[in-house]
Amino acid sequence: MSATLEGEKTLAGISPAKAWLRALELTAPIPQNPHRVLPTVIEEMAARMGDAPALLSERESFSYAALAKRANQYARWAIEQNLVKGDVVCLLMPNRPEYFAVWLGITRIGAVVSLLNTNLTGASLAHCMRIVSPKHIIASSEFIDTISPILAEFDPSITVWTYGHEGTSFARIDSTIEDYSGEPLSEGDRCAPSIEDLALYIYTSGTTGLPKAARVSHARILQWSYWFGGMMDVEPSDRMYNCLPMYHSVGGVQAIGAMLVAGGSVVMREKFSASQFWDEVVRWDCTLFQYIGELCRYLLHTETTACETGHRIRLACGNGLSGEVWEPFKARFGIPQILEFYAATEGSVSLFNVQGKPGAIGHIPSYLTHRFSPALITIDFETGEPVRDEQGLCIRPAADEAGEALGKIVDSKSSMGTRFEGYTSAEASEKKILRNVLAVGDAWFRTGDLMRRDAKGYYYFVDRIGDTFRRKGENVATSEVAEVLCDFPCVAHANVYGVEVPGVEGRVGMAALAVSGELDLAQLHMHMTARLPHYARPLFLRLRSEVDLTGTFKYSKTAMVREGFNPDRCSDPLYFDSPEAAAFVLLDRDLHERIQRGGIRL
Repeated sequence: MSATLEGEKTLAGISPAKAWLRALELTAPIPQNPHRVLPTVIEEMAARMGDAPALLSERESFSYAALAKRANQYARWAIEQNLVKGDVVCLLMPNRPEYFAVWLGITRIGAVVSLLNTNLTGASLAHCMRIVSPKHIIASSEFIDTISPILAEFDPSITVWTYGHEGTSFARIDSTIEDYSGEPLSEGDRCAPSIEDLALYIYTSGTTGLPKAARVSHARILQWSYWFGGMMDVEPSDRMYNCLPMYHSVGGVQAIGAMLVAGGSVVMREKFSASQFWDEVVRWDCTLFQYIGELCRYLLHTETTACETGHRIRLACGNGLSGEVWEPFKARFGIPQILEFYAATEGSVSLFNVQGKPGAIGHIPSYLTHRFSPALITIDFETGEPVRDEQGLCIRPAADEAGEALGKIVDSKSSMGTRFEGYTSAEASEKKILRNVLAVGDAWFRTGDLMRRDAKGYYYFVDRIGDTFRRKGENVATSEVAEVLCDFPCVAHANVYGVEVPGVEGRVGMAALAVSGELDLAQLHMHMTARLPHYARPLFLRLRSEVDLTGTFKYSKTAMVREGFNPDRCSDPLYFDSPEAAAFVLLDRDLHERIQRGGIRL
């Protein structure tokens, strides 16, 4: 074991070697207990922890006993609805403890819960529901007006339940659920599912097209929960502050599961608020919080408050914290330790930066490289495909050179993290697999992410490959955005891509539009607002008479990305979605300079 890497201590005094050992020890028993799934683990914890707090929020709070009781009520509801193993229930609800109780109970009897993105509307939302073929839909009152217009597209046999909404024809699940017992289920009620069974559908944009539904098994949920619990060294006295979306794997499964399997508690906030973040961390007496990179940048831009250093936070865990933000964030807010990680909901690649090296997304101890190291391969950036040698195998980049990260697929019950569980679409699943990578016949999961590895073995995120880019912690599929834009009058073609803006995490959407006739920018703005989630809306428009195509009739983006939104480099008219005007305004040199200087927060 290297004294400079494996034995290296973090500033918080935690040995990386011990963190890895804890994670390995906690996850090792999972395959040996095939019917011990997260719902049954919560029942075990309820018997042990009783009235100790589990999930806390302004709306409602559950002790361990109350959470287990509520989950059992949903399990009995699912049984009475004649749901059987594999049947799907769609869930559309904002962050709250009830959200977790819903899917915990329904998955307890072998049914599957589809976690719908609360930002989606119209065709995108309908698509996400259609590809999982639900038997039931549970939507909270906030989303009744969102879901009602698309229900005509679905089989009328699908039952819609509303949570907390009067005056509709939909059944009220919040009142119905009270009629069911919260006592633990007996063997006669319904056998627990196996860890091999499907538990959740969690949506990911992938590299192209509409969202895909990633298959998440009970085994994967347990793996995430115990692994992160071990890495963070969670104890019953710990309390996690979580304001990330619960329809994502990090905010809705990993952060919560890691705390509950260790006896800790989670404070849930519906949405992130930079102005209230530290006040709430202190008020709820939290010791950990979950982040994405953009969250940390927003906090750095807030006014100084007494609460920002008057907390008991011992660790911040998350992904996407850039090197330039890392040290200022840590110093200003007095964060003892940052645990940066990299992982994909459906992928077999995970990296952890336990050492706290600024900007790095992970490091694999030398004694575990044979089990966990991703492969980096050289990519042709014009085609997005790997470069191969004379034998047809992929080529590895040199140290500090960027390559696409791949995770080896090993279908082994003893190694839950190396499996690729795929999507609802077999075709989409196959597209994520790259074969004959380092040896003839091998198979690897394509992350779509460029990384580099330095001489000391630390990994760094570089960029997304292809059409997808990251914006505010979300993957934006440019083909989906282009489809919405092309559905507007006068827009003949839409070439969508991400551009870099100084001081902004990830990339910002820009669209080159080939238009015919007079384009109504005000109506286009309304169209985009109605059809796209906020993070997917292009902030910059470039109006053209035609678009550039490659030799294979794909949109050419390389030159446009390079030119960006600089009016000195573009001969086409440029427009900016101004937050001050709430409309598209002409982007001239003065406005460009303001954006470059950070004078307008994006």
